[in-house]
Amino acid sequence: MTWLMSHGNQTIMTEFLFSLFPHLQEGGLLFFIPLLLIYGFIISGNLMIVLVIQLDTALHTPMYFFISVLSFLEIWYTTTTIPRMLFNLVSEQKTISLAGCLLQMYFFHSLGITEGCILTAMAIDRYIAICNPLRYPTIMTHRLCIQLTAGSCLCGFLLVLPEIAWISTLPFCGSNHIQQIFCDFTPVLSLACTDTFLVVIVDAIHAAEILASFLVIALSYIRIIMVILGMSSAEGRHKAFSTCAAHLAVFLLFFGSVAIMYLRFSATYSVFWDTVIAVTFVILAPFLNPIIYSLRNKDMKDAISRLFYSRKRVGRAGR
Repeated sequence: MTWLMSHGNQTIMTEFLFSLFPHLQEGGLLFFIPLLLIYGFIISGNLMIVLVIQLDTALHTPMYFFISVLSFLEIWYTTTTIPRMLFNLVSEQKTISLAGCLLQMYFFHSLGITEGCILTAMAIDRYIAICNPLRYPTIMTHRLCIQLTAGSCLCGFLLVLPEIAWISTLPFCGSNHIQQIFCDFTPVLSLACTDTFLVVIVDAIHAAEILASFLVIALSYIRIIMVILGMSSAEGRHKAFSTCAAHLAVFLLFFGSVAIMYLRFSATYSVFWDTVIAVTFVILAPFLNPIIYSLRNKDMKDAISRLFYSRKRVGRAGR
């Protein structure tokens, strides 16, 4: 398959090669099976969370509404990268077209930014619930939840468009080897026939996006912790902390790995550490989220038990 075309005196590439994936005979299958199992768990775990929240009326609250939205986004977030990784692990041709690479970058970053906005909305929800509980029902209405979700999606899918449109106009020549496990801005831009300052510009754009969400969430939780510590009831403090613990864990995992990847500016890591960081927020964080929101959440565990118990009763009654 050709990946080069002539344009005047310059050779322009039409597809990229993922050079980090091992060949099948070199152990690709050993990575394929665990990754396939992880992907299956991510999809089934998040689908279960979405279904349980939709079917159990006890979970029809703003907090669980946002959790279901986050789980739904996680399904598509991982689907933009992992299926292609699975294909690359068992295929001899580990290539992706320029258009396919741009689409992967667009949906990956759009969904990632949308998730960051949803996490911000969840922090605001917890802030109002704990710091202003009497007004919580009148402020966090279903309509506001829908508006915050729609705004998050709009923000995520519009912010990335100018970057993708700009990258699509750049000439790519020379090596077509992407030193990463998926198409990302920095490794793709490093292959463009342009000055490297463009990479810094893109890093700055991502830094602004990440820092905005990070600051809102961090300030919200500083205030939340101060209010919780001021509670006179030990039981009240424990309950308040438990409702925020899952969100805080996901926040630290998501923003921690993303910050290391995109807030480094001119700092460079080895290809190995770049890959490790990418695996953290592309595979590890989505893998842990269903565990954090279901197995570590009493309300979710009770709802899952009720759902399966009711299904068993219906099955017995039908016999």
